[in-house]
Amino acid sequence: MPRAVRTLATGLHFGEGPRWRHDRLWFSDFYKHSICSVDLAGDLQVELELDDQPSGLGWMPDGSLLFVSMQKLQVWRRWPDGRLAMHADLSEIAVHRCNDMVVAADGTAYVGNFGFDLDRVAREQGLGAIFAAPRLAALARIAPDGTAAVAAEGLAFPNGMVITPDGRTLVVAETFGMRLTAFDIAADGSLSNRRLWADTAPRLPDGIALDAEGAIWIANPGAAECARIAQGGEVRETIGVEGTNVYACMLGGPEGRHLFMLCGPHSDAQKAAEAPLADIRVVEVDVARAGLP
Repeated sequence: MPRAVRTLATGLHFGEGPRWRHDRLWFSDFYKHSICSVDLAGDLQVELELDDQPSGLGWMPDGSLLFVSMQKLQVWRRWPDGRLAMHADLSEIAVHRCNDMVVAADGTAYVGNFGFDLDRVAREQGLGAIFAAPRLAALARIAPDGTAAVAAEGLAFPNGMVITPDGRTLVVAETFGMRLTAFDIAADGSLSNRRLWADTAPRLPDGIALDAEGAIWIANPGAAECARIAQGGEVRETIGVEGTNVYACMLGGPEGRHLFMLCGPHSDAQKAAEAPLADIRVVEVDVARAGLP
């Protein structure tokens, strides 16, 4: 029997970077230039308004919020007392726009980026050209003190990321590579032993979420679904939604078994900015969340 999916929040322009924290789902709304949160009753709040498009979110050990400033190619920090300051400058690493981020338990952050002007190339050449010759990008690593360095190179649109509960493995979604790629994490946060975790083709992994059985839910922006994928590529479950696409997902809720799906009719920047047609949907699943975020 299909799982019961319900709409939790509406009126978004484009939701991304969902994280579950303190009984609320936090997320970025790109074209509203806002970081928002919503609870399971649908109470939607604006947590922070910005002068740029926010994306990936995470928290430092002291409770400071880190957020990606997409167009500025920066990561900013909001301390628990409300102070705001730039945490890291990624302009020497990222190309075009930064996107998702995961923050480790010690405050080390990993940030992806587009690597090219996605909207322009899609309009001028079509998505087929992107898949035929994926533009590659570097993954950034930000130390807890804000020092930035290249963590890995040659990734095909590094996007959603998770860290395993032991803190020793990072898995990153390469959206246009149609794969999940794993790295070992050293004590200093550096990455090594790059390997294929799962081939997801024909699905495009965007946002991802790790569960307690070691499977990963992927949001597939090429279709109206999330898919639960085991290491090696076995698809164990799919959950579809009607009349939209899914761009990000996160496990949360009181027992970690609520799968939140951030949906929208399209990802084109101009169209998404014009009308708030995106929403968040939620469904209960069998296996609870695990790891970071």
